[in-house]
Amino acid sequence: MMVFMMAMGVVQKPANAQGDLDVNAKAAILVEASTGKILYEKNSDTAQGIASMTKMMTEYLLLEAVEEGKVKWDQKYTVPTNVSKMSHNTSLSNVSLREEGTYTIKDLYESMAIYSANASAMAIAETIAGSEANFAKLMNKKAEELGLENYKFVNSSGLNNKDLAPYVDQVVGGAEEENVMSAKDTATLAYRLLNDYPEVLETSSIAKKMFAEGTEDQFNMPNWNWMLPGLIREYEGMDGLKTGTTDFAGACFTGTAERDGMRFITVVMNVDVSAGENSYDARFNETRKMLDYAFANYSIEEVLPANYQVKGQKTLPVEKGKEKEVQIKTDSPLSMVIKNGEKDQYKPEFVLDKKKLNDEGELTAPIKKGEKVGYVTLKSSEKNDLGYLTDKGTNASKSSVVAVESVEKANWFVLSMRAVGGFFGDIWNSITSTVKGWF
Repeated sequence: MMVFMMAMGVVQKPANAQGDLDVNAKAAILVEASTGKILYEKNSDTAQGIASMTKMMTEYLLLEAVEEGKVKWDQKYTVPTNVSKMSHNTSLSNVSLREEGTYTIKDLYESMAIYSANASAMAIAETIAGSEANFAKLMNKKAEELGLENYKFVNSSGLNNKDLAPYVDQVVGGAEEENVMSAKDTATLAYRLLNDYPEVLETSSIAKKMFAEGTEDQFNMPNWNWMLPGLIREYEGMDGLKTGTTDFAGACFTGTAERDGMRFITVVMNVDVSAGENSYDARFNETRKMLDYAFANYSIEEVLPANYQVKGQKTLPVEKGKEKEVQIKTDSPLSMVIKNGEKDQYKPEFVLDKKKLNDEGELTAPIKKGEKVGYVTLKSSEKNDLGYLTDKGTNASKSSVVAVESVEKANWFVLSMRAVGGFFGDIWNSITSTVKGWF
C-alpha cells in the first residue's frame, strides 16, 4: 500500500492550469475570448514593456473615432515634414510617406496594423488628437475607462522615447521611457478590442498587402505576425493581433486564434530566447504552446439547462400575496469554459437579490412572471480558479433566477383573515405548549 501511494504521488499532477503549462517568458496570460476567463497566468499583474503591442490601443481609439463619426476611413492625411522623416528611418518599422503627400486614414491604419508602421501610428494620433502628447492623454484616459490597472502610455507607437524624440517637439515622460502594461491589462485591451470592434480581425488577419498600390509609394507589407496562415510559422485559426519588440520590452506578442467556435487570447512578454533560437521564433513558439494547450484541454460546456431549479430552493415565500410562495427557475442555460474532465467539480450556488426581500427573507407581492429574484452561478470545489478579466465575464457565468408565475397581491379581506388566523394560531400554540408543560 505504501509503495502504491508513493507511486500515485509521483504520477498524479495537481489539477490546475498553472501546473500543466510552463511559458518561457517574463510574463504571460491565456484567456478564453468570449468571456475573458483566465486559464493560465504568469506574473500577469506586473507592468512590463509592451513595444508595438501599444498599437492595439491606437487601433481601439481610431475604431472608436470612426464609429463616432469623428474620423472617416477615406479621410485624407497630408504628411508633415516630421512624420515623413520618421517614415524614412529604416531602423524602425515603417512604410515611406512622402512629405506633403496625401494618404487615406484606411491606408495608414492598415500599414500600422499589418506592418507595424510607426510613422503611420503617429499620423493617426495627430489626426485624432492634434499631437502625440494629446493622444497619449487619450490613451491613458481610455485605459482607465477600460478598467486597466497597471499601465502607462507615453506615445502612440510603442517606440522608446529616444527614438521618437527627433520627430516631436517634446516627448511625454522620461527621455528613454516606453509604454508599459501588465500582461493582464494587455489581454484585457485585446479582449475589449475583439468584443467592441471585431472588425479589427479583418485587417490583423491579412498576411500580406501592398501599401498605396498603384502609386509611386507602393510598398509590400508582410505581416509581422508570422503565425498567420500562409506565413512561415502559420497556425490554424490564427487571425491577430499584434507583435512588439524593443530592447526594453524584449520580444512580445498578443495573439488570438479561433477553431470550431472557440477563441483564445494569448500574451507573452519578454520571452526567453534559447541558444540558437531567434526572438521571433521564441515568441511564436511560446504562443503556439499556449494555444495548443488551450484547444486540447478546454471547451465551453452547458452545465445547467434553462428552467433549472436549485435543489432545496425551488420556491420562495411570498408576503401579502394570493399565494404564499412562488416557484423559481433559471431563465437561460448556463455555460462555462471548463477543462476536460472537470465538469463535476462545479456545483450550482443560488444567490438571492437582497433588495427584493423583506427582513424575514420573503418576496413581497405583487410579483410578475419572469421577474428576476437572483441568479445561479457555479462554484468550483478546487481552489485553482483564476477568475475573469472583467466583470462582464463574471456576469457571463451567471444565469438569472426568475419567478415561474405571477403572484397578485391579496385583497384586504384575505390579509385580515390571515392576520386573525395567525393571532388565534399563536394563542392555540401557546395553550398547547403550556398544557404539555403540565405533564
